[in-house]
Amino acid sequence: MSAALAEAKSSGAFENVSGACAALSLPRSTWYRLSGDDLLADPDIELRDKIQKIATLRSVYGYRRMTAELGRQGVVANHKRVLRIMREDNLLCLRKRHFITTTDSEHGLLVYPNLARGMTVNGTDQLWVSDITYIRLRGEFIYLAVILDACSRRVIGWELSRRIDTPLSIGALKMALSIRQIKPGLVHHSDRGVQYASTEYTDLLKNAGITISMSRRGNPYDNAQAESFMKTLKYEEVYLSEYANMSEAHARISHFLIQVYNRERLHSRIGYVPPEEFEAQFPGYNQPTIC
Repeated sequence: MSAALAEAKSSGAFENVSGACAALSLPRSTWYRLSGDDLLADPDIELRDKIQKIATLRSVYGYRRMTAELGRQGVVANHKRVLRIMREDNLLCLRKRHFITTTDSEHGLLVYPNLARGMTVNGTDQLWVSDITYIRLRGEFIYLAVILDACSRRVIGWELSRRIDTPLSIGALKMALSIRQIKPGLVHHSDRGVQYASTEYTDLLKNAGITISMSRRGNPYDNAQAESFMKTLKYEEVYLSEYANMSEAHARISHFLIQVYNRERLHSRIGYVPPEEFEAQFPGYNQPTIC
C-alpha cells in the first residue's frame, strides 16, 4: 500500500489528496498515515480514525450522535469539526423512504380516550407506548409489534409474526408484563388498531391494573414516540439488511433490539446514552433483559 501511495504521489496524476483517495479507494486518514510526508500531515488524522471506527459499527450515526459517542470515549471535539470531517469522508447517514400503515382502526370495538397526550413522564413504567410495522423478506412480509417505555425509550416487549393479528400484539405485551414491575397509574398507549382494541388485549391490560389510552382518529402524532422508534429500526437495521427468511430476520432484529438499541445506541432525547444505561440511574433499578 505504501508503494502505491508513493507512486501516486510522485506521478503527479492527482491534483489533490481527495482525488487520489477516491481513485485508490482509500480513506483520507490512511493516505496521511502511510504517506510519510509531514507536509501533508492531516491535523484531523486521529479524530478521523476514531470517527471512521465508530462509523464502521454505527453507519447511521449523524454528526450530533457521533460527537456524543466521541465524548463517551474521552474525545473532546466540536460538533462543527465532526460534521466537516464526516462530510469530507462521506460518512453522513442518508434517510430513506416512508413506510405504510399497518393497523386497521375501522372496527366496532370500544376505543379509549387519549390519556398520554400532555402526560408528564418522569420515571420508568409510567407510560408504555406500542406500535406495529411490517418488514419485507425476500418472498413475503412479516410484522413486528413492540412496546417501549416512554421515559427511557427502552424496548420492553416485542413479537415477530407472519400474521398481523391480535396474537402479534399480545406476544409483545406478555413479554413486557413478564419483565417489568407494574406500578399504580401505569398507562398503555397505542393507536386504535383492532389488534390493540380487541377484548383479549384490553382484558390483559385491565387485569394487570394498566390504564388504556389510544390515539385520536387520524392523528399519528399522538403516538410519535413509537413511530419514531419504528423509523429508527427501519433506517438502522431493516433497510441495511436483506433477510432471507423468518429465522434470519428474527435473529438479526433480536440482536438489534436487545444489544444495539437498548444497550449501545445513543438516544438524543435521554442525554445521548443508551436506554438501559439511562434506566440504571433510577432508584431500585433491577430490570431483567428481554429475550
